[in-house]
Amino acid sequence: MKISLITVCYNSGKTLEDTIKSVLSQTNKNYEYIIVDGNSKDNTMDIIKKYEKKFDGRLKYISEKDKGIYDAMNKGIKMATGDIIGLLNSDDVLANKNVFNKILESFKENIDGTYSDLIFMDEDLKVPVRNFISGKQKNKGWHPAHPTLYLKKEIYEKYGNFDLKYKVTADYDFMLRILKNNLSLIYIKDYLVIMRSGGVSTNGLKGYIYNMKQSYATLKNNKIRFATLITIKRVIKTIFQGIDAKINSKKILKKIK
Repeated sequence: MKISLITVCYNSGKTLEDTIKSVLSQTNKNYEYIIVDGNSKDNTMDIIKKYEKKFDGRLKYISEKDKGIYDAMNKGIKMATGDIIGLLNSDDVLANKNVFNKILESFKENIDGTYSDLIFMDEDLKVPVRNFISGKQKNKGWHPAHPTLYLKKEIYEKYGNFDLKYKVTADYDFMLRILKNNLSLIYIKDYLVIMRSGGVSTNGLKGYIYNMKQSYATLKNNKIRFATLITIKRVIKTIFQGIDAKINSKKILKKIK
């Protein structure tokens, strides 16, 4: 099976090189890497072209205006030719060189997808900020860390892509929709993605409050019961993830080396 990994970006010159290098470092080369750029005005395209030849034909990209991050993701999914689709943000990195090996090993089972744990780091990728342990599937409203979720392409074909009416929670909406259908998912109990804090949905208190409001609306729109309680639990979970990251900082850093 082949992985299609999609990165969407816009003016990502400060971080995209780290992302690209983490993909290029993978020991398993059975993948294609798709970069969807939103017509960046900085040096983003220069960085992409700099690394293009190093991928030996596995990298393809487009650069054009879009309707936001989820529209760009939908474009990437449409371009994908692999059996498995994953998404990696332009300021995040794959945790180590064996990520694709672990994912492809999981898909030897007859499953719909796989997911894992994620660690939020500071801008320099040196200090743990939040320790996101996805854990095993639970009740409705639960979801894994989205950047760690790899699904068969047929899941997108069957249940649809990202709904553009959600500005910052279309990924949450997508996961709520597909997880209603008792998908067969394997949990890889390991950190496969390192995520920089400071994205649209995690940028300070104001951004976090906005995200929680949107998450509540997403739960209601998906007719998930106890939306208020689930939203409160998500807030509490996030607080404890931050505390956990501080307490276990050394253990986390050791594990992701």
